[in-house]
Amino acid sequence: MNPLTQLTVSQLNAMDQLSFESTLGGVVEHSPWVVRSVWARRPFSGLSDVASALTSVILEAGIEQQMKLLASHPELAGQEAIAGTMTPESTSEQVRLGLNALASTEHERLVNINLAYRLRFSFPLIIALRMHQTLESVFLEAERRLGHDKTTEMEIAINQVSLVIEGRLERLLKT
Repeated sequence: MNPLTQLTVSQLNAMDQLSFESTLGGVVEHSPWVVRSVWARRPFSGLSDVASALTSVILEAGIEQQMKLLASHPELAGQEAIAGTMTPESTSEQVRLGLNALASTEHERLVNINLAYRLRFSFPLIIALRMHQTLESVFLEAERRLGHDKTTEMEIAINQVSLVIEGRLERLLKT
């Protein structure tokens, strides 16, 4: 599909399962099981209904599956970004705030945050970058979140995934 062409929710509802999964495949980072589960919940009434269904599938999953989903996300300006192996969606989101062109001090700060976060929580830091206007705002949120316990941070990370999903759907679907 042409990235500039947005689909209607009616078009999405009319898709067969394979087309549906292919179309929404990039909405949930490396977790096709979420999109696969949502197909059966059609028809959707609108973009927010699709987003809610995707989030519900994640919330209904067990902790082990949720941890796998969180672990599938790339670090901010991490190894996948350096290697050029991030999904187009993640690349676009990170480039918007300049994570692909950090000054050495910013890069060092982010490397340290990523390492501390992964050691503390066992999954990468996930921040819905579309909710931030500046890189400093991202740094401040990340540093604040390092103070959470694992249960709290897992809830926040899943909420951030939900916000990422909403943003990706907004770019994909007409409202």
